[in-house]
Amino acid sequence: MRAANCLHPSSGRGSHDRPSPPTHTIPPTDQPDVLAVIIGRAGSKGLPKKNELILAGKPMICHSIAHAQAAETVSLIVVSTDGSNIAAAAEKMNVTVIKRPADLATDTTPVDNVVRHAVETIGSNNSIIVILYANVPIRPVDLIDRAVSKLIKTGADSVQSYCPVGKHHPHWMVSLDDSDKVTPHVTNTTYRRQDLPPLWLPDGGVIAVTRSSLFTVVPGQPHAFLGSDRRGIINNPGTVIDIDDAHDFALAESILTTQHNPNPAEITPCA
Repeated sequence: MRAANCLHPSSGRGSHDRPSPPTHTIPPTDQPDVLAVIIGRAGSKGLPKKNELILAGKPMICHSIAHAQAAETVSLIVVSTDGSNIAAAAEKMNVTVIKRPADLATDTTPVDNVVRHAVETIGSNNSIIVILYANVPIRPVDLIDRAVSKLIKTGADSVQSYCPVGKHHPHWMVSLDDSDKVTPHVTNTTYRRQDLPPLWLPDGGVIAVTRSSLFTVVPGQPHAFLGSDRRGIINNPGTVIDIDDAHDFALAESILTTQHNPNPAEITPCA
């Protein structure tokens, strides 16, 4: 399931001045047995070698590793990759690396196949698996814990993060034929953005899934590993950045640089 960057529906920019949803922590006595699997292959068509590119001073993969290390609920972290530079960066952060075979490192390989391989390779018996994409260097600090918490509290099969579709809504989409004739994708009378029915888009921030669901394989159903009881958590627009191309990369670089240097007045000018 592909994710998309969700930007502010009116300005077209990420809304990073909005408060994140409240943190939902789990009492220490109820700490789950959670494995975080960070997936990042060496190849990429949209932005070559994106998972090893230096972003805000460190390899792309390192940002997701840091997010997993900061999560209160995660007890073990592994990185699945076929890239030597990605593996080296992960090992420097004291994270176990699972060498991914070539047949699981193509752009058509299902996500769940990769994660199952990682889980089986390390012999993990963790009851909950958190899936993180290496090319998502920006996500809310409490996102992983929120997903795990909801998975436990609801007894669901999976929890995935979403963001508002905003003005890029199916009601305002059209198809064009060979003569450029316009046909509404969904016939409707919606005129104002405020009247669009709320819809949500997977943003790539996190997927938390039970072990039993992850190992559920149904031929012809690529999302079977998410189970039948699928829940969602909502992120504010722009708080998750999923990097697929050079524009996404530049946006993330700008955001991370601003976060590290929030006040221009504190920057000492060159002599």
